[in-house]
Amino acid sequence: IDATLGSGNLREAVRLPPGEDLHEWLAVNTVDFFNQVNLLYGTLTEFCTPENCPTMTAGPKYEYRWADGVQIKKPIEVSAPKYVEYLMDWIESQLDDESIFPQKLGVAFPSNFNEVVKTIFKRLFRVYAHIYHSHFQKIVSLKEEAHLNTCFKHFILFTCKVIGLIQFTVLHLQEFGLIDKKELAPLQELIESIIVPC
Repeated sequence: IDATLGSGNLREAVRLPPGEDLHEWLAVNTVDFFNQVNLLYGTLTEFCTPENCPTMTAGPKYEYRWADGVQIKKPIEVSAPKYVEYLMDWIESQLDDESIFPQKLGVAFPSNFNEVVKTIFKRLFRVYAHIYHSHFQKIVSLKEEAHLNTCFKHFILFTCKVIGLIQFTVLHLQEFGLIDKKELAPLQELIESIIVPC
């Protein structure tokens, strides 16, 4: 994780700006993180194939199955590229749905907005976990590790910062976070090296 782009202070970049609406901040950053992960994964599509990655995994202990709750209600095993394709299409449909991500100023966010965002972040994390576990050597050979590490560090710091904000301002001391701790297990060691001073 030491190899990053030196892109300023990421801890400051994830702070909710004074006077900014938390839901607006979540919405804007969800779009940004979706675009980052989509671009990063896009550099690996010739290496992450159904032959090389027949299942969506993050190391030997973690396998992810796909379900969108609409067309595919029961989780199915798919290759990593198929999982990412389903995921990106699903996220795009969420982002384009104005009843979830309102485009007009002053339109209220839905009551389930935090849950939708949590699901998006959880699933985007799975793409990072797959990249680190299955394609990191390829990332290094492409000289993309600084970019990957910077994006992931930003992603984790945002998750950490927003968890604190939501716990403090919205739900007080209830358990809540953008990604449940058990979901982070495949990259726990890497995450701890990022958020120790968080």
